[in-house]
Amino acid sequence: MIRHIFTYTARELQPFIDWSYFLHAWGIGNKQCDSEQALQIKSDAIRLLDEQSDSIKIRALFALCEAHSEGEDIVIENERLPLLRQQHNDKERPNLCLSDFISPKSDNIGLFATSIDEVFEQKKEDDDYRNILKQTMADRLVEAAALLTHLKVRTNRDLWGYIPEEQLTIEELLHEKNRGIRPAIGYPSLPDQSVIFIIDRLLRLKDIGIKLTENGAMHPHASVCGLMFAHPQARYFAVGNITSEQLDDYAIRRNIPIGELFKFLSKNVK
Repeated sequence: MIRHIFTYTARELQPFIDWSYFLHAWGIGNKQCDSEQALQIKSDAIRLLDEQSDSIKIRALFALCEAHSEGEDIVIENERLPLLRQQHNDKERPNLCLSDFISPKSDNIGLFATSIDEVFEQKKEDDDYRNILKQTMADRLVEAAALLTHLKVRTNRDLWGYIPEEQLTIEELLHEKNRGIRPAIGYPSLPDQSVIFIIDRLLRLKDIGIKLTENGAMHPHASVCGLMFAHPQARYFAVGNITSEQLDDYAIRRNIPIGELFKFLSKNVK
């Protein structure tokens, strides 16, 4: 395993911010993104970044690991990562599992995490509006750091470089036109937050200041952790509803009692 740590400033990351998600956090949909309210909030956020841009530090951690798949598990180095497969009844579409994008023989997988400087998140102001601005901007900055790190990983042979000739605009990057995916823990294709403890054993999240609660929540809150896949057919999907039988099988593969897993997957179990 080869690990790398990157440190970014808000100024570096500003071009990679997805403002549509920022506005969505404020309850502003795509149809209202050019409204007076939206433009004012965005302007205030940019002003806040300009005030503190060079003092805000966002760190990213990346590791390139050897891996292979075994059914619905991915074996990463010496750690087994059990995963869930879709259970929809649409015969026109395959039931996907993230392990489908890793070879059963020999392959690579990327692990990543990004997080903002805890001081920025914890430093509260008397102005509630600015505090909310800071939190929503912090969330976007760590996502921007994940996007930029993923770009480096894809194109730099010293990191992974599985598509060094890639030349995409920032707009194309924001619309995920690149080859490869980076599903984050807790998101639709990786809904079990508790697998973060497996990733942590490999990635050592504390090296960029991330601490985990007993339920797998990350602190600072503005943190992202997940996997990177290079397979040309890899795509995002939602696991969706799973049956109690699949939950039983998953509990056996995780070696965790069903009751404990259910609290992480209650929204997915029929």
